Amino acid sequence: MADEILKVRDLKTRFFTEEGQVNAVEGVSFDVRDGEIYGIVGESGSGKSVTALSLIDLVESPGRVTSGEVWYRNTELAEEFRDKNPEAVDGEFVDVRRLPKGVRRSLRGPSFSMIFQDPMSSFNPSLTVGEQIAEAVEVQRRARANPRRTRSRTQGYGLGKMLVDSLVPSKSYVQDASMDRAVELLEQVGIPDPVDRADEYPHQFSGGMLQRAMIAQALAGEPDVLVADEPTTALDVTIQAQILNLLRDLQRDEGMSVVMITHDLGVIARMCDRVGVMYAGEIVERGTLEDVFENPVHPYTQGLLGSIPDLVDPAPRLQPIEGNVPSLIDSEMGDRCYFADRCPKAMEDCLQRIPEFDVEKAGASDDEHRVRCVLAERQYDESQALHDGHFEEQEVAADD
Repeated sequence: MADEILKVRDLKTRFFTEEGQVNAVEGVSFDVRDGEIYGIVGESGSGKSVTALSLIDLVESPGRVTSGEVWYRNTELAEEFRDKNPEAVDGEFVDVRRLPKGVRRSLRGPSFSMIFQDPMSSFNPSLTVGEQIAEAVEVQRRARANPRRTRSRTQGYGLGKMLVDSLVPSKSYVQDASMDRAVELLEQVGIPDPVDRADEYPHQFSGGMLQRAMIAQALAGEPDVLVADEPTTALDVTIQAQILNLLRDLQRDEGMSVVMITHDLGVIARMCDRVGVMYAGEIVERGTLEDVFENPVHPYTQGLLGSIPDLVDPAPRLQPIEGNVPSLIDSEMGDRCYFADRCPKAMEDCLQRIPEFDVEKAGASDDEHRVRCVLAERQYDESQALHDGHFEEQEVAADD
């Protein structure tokens, strides 16, 4: 079994809005191992993308990571902070959340990188694709050439330097070697005629080509962990397959670990080694691909699987999950299982917060299969079932 490179523990992210506190990520925990693809799947609005942004400290105001730990295995970083901040170090691991903000920022690129959902809005339309990838390469090249303690003063690139580079033809932030590397990256991700394409602007690329360019930019720092947030959402089926094959090949060739964020169970089945099923800011079930797909315990997981066609026997009608993802505003969430109002097996025990249980049943893989549901420890008891309309009655009572 491979060692963990990332250990996330009880991560919580809140958005403080005029409508109230939004609990976008509610106590999420999972591990990512060396060279594996870990999938996080769930409906839109379940907190997947915010979890991804929280890992690499990209949550914007009014959002904030309020608590939790993100342990990253990095021997050099652990040695640097072992005496400075011993609480942030555990063996070869450092808790990224306890490091100074500048250090967390410096980890983006060589340690963590991200493929965003919409490449068209992520690229600057006024710069060529090659320039933008080359800038990412240049930043990492300069960072590696300087000790961490000197990067803050050697990496500064403010308005003054920008004006000098703009007015003096011989001055340029991006060196020729970085542009050459950008062309290599474009070729690596399958862009035809990469030298010519590097001089083109984002609007001159198709959706699939631009997604490949974004992957190239994410690889500029040769990251240990690549976070792919819905990398195939806006693409047609054929291009989706090409992008997924590309990601799989790059992950294998580069030895990266990948966190794959998606709502598509087909992508999970095709790409991932282990998976976490997310609902209302929580991971409600996690385990190996076989555990979750062949022995699902949580009714939400069962509902997701029941909502996709069976290729062996496509005749039966699909069984969509009733209802909608709940509001994540703190005052409206209640202190119960968040899926209870949509669950066909909701019981009285579901009206309280449910801890995470180990699944002990035939076919489960050791203690890797965990689920946040009482059905992990007991059978469904119809005599304890909540009657139809229970939650509607509670809403009416609350309004009164």
